[in-house]
Amino acid sequence: MRHSIAITICILILPISLWSQNIELFQQFNGRYDYLAIGNTLNQFENNLDGSFCEILPGSSADLFLESDQQLLSAYLYWAGSGVADTEVSLNDLNVISEIDYSVSFDSSSGELIYFSCFADVTEIIAELGNTTYTLANLDIAETLMTNPGYCNTRTNFAGWSLYVIYEDMSLPLNQVSLFQGLEIINTNVTEKTILLDNINVLDNIGAKIGFLAWEGDDALNYGESLSINDNILSNPPLNLSDNAFNGTNSFTNSTTFYNADLDVYDIQNNIDVGDTSAIISLTTGDFDETGNFRADLIILNNVITVLNSQLPDATIEITDVSLQCNSTEVVISYTVFNTNSTDVLPANTAIAFYIEGELITQAFTLNDIPIGGFEDGSITVSLPITDGSLLNLIAVIDDDGSGFGMINETNETNNSDQSTIEVLASEPVITLPDLLSCDSGFNTGRFDLTNSLEFIPSEYNIDQSTFYLSEEDALSQVNPIFNAMNFINNLSPQSLFVRIEHDPCDQLFKFDLIVENCPPFIPQGFSPNDDGFNDWFNIQGLYDIFEDHKLLIYNRYGTLIFEGNNNLKWYGRSNSGLNASGKRVPVGTYFYVLHLNDPSYKSMTGWVYLNY
Repeated sequence: MRHSIAITICILILPISLWSQNIELFQQFNGRYDYLAIGNTLNQFENNLDGSFCEILPGSSADLFLESDQQLLSAYLYWAGSGVADTEVSLNDLNVISEIDYSVSFDSSSGELIYFSCFADVTEIIAELGNTTYTLANLDIAETLMTNPGYCNTRTNFAGWSLYVIYEDMSLPLNQVSLFQGLEIINTNVTEKTILLDNINVLDNIGAKIGFLAWEGDDALNYGESLSINDNILSNPPLNLSDNAFNGTNSFTNSTTFYNADLDVYDIQNNIDVGDTSAIISLTTGDFDETGNFRADLIILNNVITVLNSQLPDATIEITDVSLQCNSTEVVISYTVFNTNSTDVLPANTAIAFYIEGELITQAFTLNDIPIGGFEDGSITVSLPITDGSLLNLIAVIDDDGSGFGMINETNETNNSDQSTIEVLASEPVITLPDLLSCDSGFNTGRFDLTNSLEFIPSEYNIDQSTFYLSEEDALSQVNPIFNAMNFINNLSPQSLFVRIEHDPCDQLFKFDLIVENCPPFIPQGFSPNDDGFNDWFNIQGLYDIFEDHKLLIYNRYGTLIFEGNNNLKWYGRSNSGLNASGKRVPVGTYFYVLHLNDPSYKSMTGWVYLNY
């Protein structure tokens, strides 16, 4: 939402062509605003009374005068005529191109006839030229009138223009100015039209007024003609009588020569009630004349504008950010609540409802009173129902108690929500890497360089952005990383580890196992048990606490068993078996060993060792 006092409900960028567009809300302004309108006809005379002309004037003029305390806010130009739209005209020699052009048709006695209206935002032109005489020219329907005589035969040949100016005046009460536009027609075939004006709010009906821009009305064709609001017929005598509302008049100048066009304003404070949020406009035409012939005027309604006193907030919300982590059910929703298009403060504790896939998931509340034109930022953390990579529709609704109902009366009750699509981020399945192997250093413990696993990771991943973890849960949560990856000592075999590598959109997990294996022991060929603290025992490396069930047998040169050892009994050069089981030192010499590893992967080992003191 843009931070401006006036909010444009409909943003116009490219020209749009519409066929018989219903009158509906186009723009709404809330503040100390009002409007005025100028314009002129391009008809020489009322076409229903004077049949001597068919062509239109090359241009016509009108004066714009804003008081010094009336500051221009927006300005809109309308032009209309018979036939297919002429989408380019000039205003004070400046080229103007239609942004929206409307068309309606009339099935007349001369065949189907088409009429058009064009719209353009000319705020920049009016801001530059200011109070002056404005001339509209280059509206050309000459070819239409020449090639289709039906327009002049039915006396529905017309053209004209009008300039609407919305302005701010700080001496005014707080008003809601609502501009409705489209193009709707009544005639001998369709003699009645009802139009619903919604999205209005009446706080005080004093000074309430409604204005109309209509085309092709004739003063002399007042057969069954009426204009009413909420079943109350409008009139503004002597300019607009209750039975002749569309009669070529201009309420702003009291002109009765605005031929085949009407630019009228009515006081409606007695026709609309405090608390109303809509109004019903009715147009009628058609009745029998004194000779018994049915006659009707052709009336084309282009826009309706209301000015109503309204001191109300207007709560709107914008989802500014949706932050979520991969493989997580938690999402942080950041949002901004605005009170931009308003005439009163939006109170604190206004409820906000958050829906995912149409289901209410949580609520929040505004913290402070938000002034006119102000805003408040907020955020909330919610849990998602799934994390499988789906797309979820998130809707945030301000002034919603969680059941679809609001507690705040607003200037506009239809702009309270914003939505965003959440893409639930989930990693690809864990990829398994080859095992890492290490020799048992005792009790199934091994020493590993975990970075050796990275050589098996595909090149599409950046291994420089890798972290090792003891469990998949830690890897997903990015907690308890392994810091000594190049000198990691495991505590069981096999042991599964995980490596997380940064990757878009979600980091990728890899798994590998650490396998501790019994490597062949190294058997020395000599030792010296002289108690000097060096090489005092038969130290077979890679044996003790690794081959824990081993049995070591030592024989002298005569083949006599002199020592039996195991994982808890090492040979220090003393006998513990046979006739020499005294535990005394054995003589210097060569001895023979038989080592039963008791490991299915290894055979028993035999050899000799020299003992010397």
